[in-house]
Amino acid sequence: MLPKSVTDKIQENVSKPCFWKSLSPGQNWKSKSMRSFPAEFVISMPGSLEHRVVFSVRWGNSWQLWLEREKEDLFMIEEDWDEFVNDNHLGPNDNLFFKHDNTMFLEVQIFKDNGKEIIDSPLEVEPETEQLHPTTPKNSYKETTPASTSASASEFSENGRARQSCADVKNPELYLLNPKNPYFVKTLSKRNDVLYVPKPVIKKYGLKFGPTHSPMHYLLPGDKIEGLTKLYGGGDAPCFNGWVGLCRKYNLKIGDSVVCELERSGDLVTAVRVHFINENMR
Repeated sequence: MLPKSVTDKIQENVSKPCFWKSLSPGQNWKSKSMRSFPAEFVISMPGSLEHRVVFSVRWGNSWQLWLEREKEDLFMIEEDWDEFVNDNHLGPNDNLFFKHDNTMFLEVQIFKDNGKEIIDSPLEVEPETEQLHPTTPKNSYKETTPASTSASASEFSENGRARQSCADVKNPELYLLNPKNPYFVKTLSKRNDVLYVPKPVIKKYGLKFGPTHSPMHYLLPGDKIEGLTKLYGGGDAPCFNGWVGLCRKYNLKIGDSVVCELERSGDLVTAVRVHFINENMR
């Protein structure tokens, strides 16, 4: 556990709501208490933490975690939290600093007990900014003082989790009909009710979306599927419904990846052109 003097120094210039998590004797990172949000943190952001949160880390990866309430307490769903713990190989010497970024988005910084911050992923978590070299030592980290990093928006999967199938998508820009169009690689996770547009892609291309319930389309080879634009979190989390029907129709499975090319009419995103990676998906 970090000394209070260290945690105070780290958060002294943070104006947004924040909190720390570290292990107490007898706990592990998968203990139920580690999945809960401090009550004062939840109260400080009315309406922001309702159905889900998105955690992002220094090296660009992000995780979507769904939420559930038990009486007055707010918890992250166990399987989502466990995936975050496993992907980041959290151990007894790790300390997590959660900082509210925007609506449902939280930035997570990982510090060792010696005060060093982890800014690079372990081998098992493929960073979206680059491919790790096969000879990189397992579970190796880069430790340094806090530093901001950014990832190429074109290499983000929708949920930020680097699965092997997503890592196998080489040169996704070659799938594009128009090489100038914004795009991202979407890897199917266990929840595919809607298609979220990754926040880094929105920022990089300055994307704009129509009002909620405005029509959009999925464009596929010889097919056109209708959908609707949805705006959650005060417009900070744009997404499109109709995605689950598309996944069923084309038999897309968890772990499958597609390239999503965004088509715009004027300034607004009005269609998603879906490019299949595997011929068997067609």
